[in-house]
Amino acid sequence: MLLTDYKWFQAQASPSSQIQLPELIVRRLGLQEYEPIWKSMQYLAKNADATRQDEIWLLSHKPVYTQGQAGKAEHVLNPGGIEVVQIDRGGQVTYHGPGQLVVYLLLNVKRRKIAVRELVELIERAIIAALQEFGIGASTRTNAPGVYVNGAKMAALGLRIKNGWSYHGLSLNVDMDLSPFANINPCGFENLELTQIADLITDRDFLMRRASRALVNKLLTELGYQQHYHLDQ
Repeated sequence: MLLTDYKWFQAQASPSSQIQLPELIVRRLGLQEYEPIWKSMQYLAKNADATRQDEIWLLSHKPVYTQGQAGKAEHVLNPGGIEVVQIDRGGQVTYHGPGQLVVYLLLNVKRRKIAVRELVELIERAIIAALQEFGIGASTRTNAPGVYVNGAKMAALGLRIKNGWSYHGLSLNVDMDLSPFANINPCGFENLELTQIADLITDRDFLMRRASRALVNKLLTELGYQQHYHLDQ
């Protein structure tokens, strides 16, 4: 399927915005193999077009380990039958699988005049605010990008900037099998505890849908757009 075949909506600028915001498309891509999505992001960044709209992609991946460009092989302990893909984002190794919400941000950061550190902090604020909607208190760590709950990692971040465009993004553990994380040192940390939304709340109905809506709305707010209340339709 083409990207345009999936559900999408165009974000609307917040009435309080005092600047002209770029067009922003949000796409829901469902469950995807990793490499075709990665190659699509690479292509869009390599063939940058200053007139193209920004995009946010919401999806989950089939089981895969991804190793960042500075990743160390010793952090991949025992991948078993799960493929390890060497990729071009920052950071070390992590795991993606069904039940994890992945959000890719394809933003013209040059046009938005936003630095990488600012974008990382924006993403972290959005994740923390989304988790608050589930009654979960979360925080960040100095020199360890991501979002943590009681010392356990809930969300990971990794970005790449090329030709003024960002790609890659974040992964949020929603309702997944966390056991494959035991076969790596997640993000390069030994004995790092992992957690997810499903383990911290009682109402798990439509949890991925609710988490997707909460997180994208917080990202839209941080970027200056109105929240979209019908993401699950």
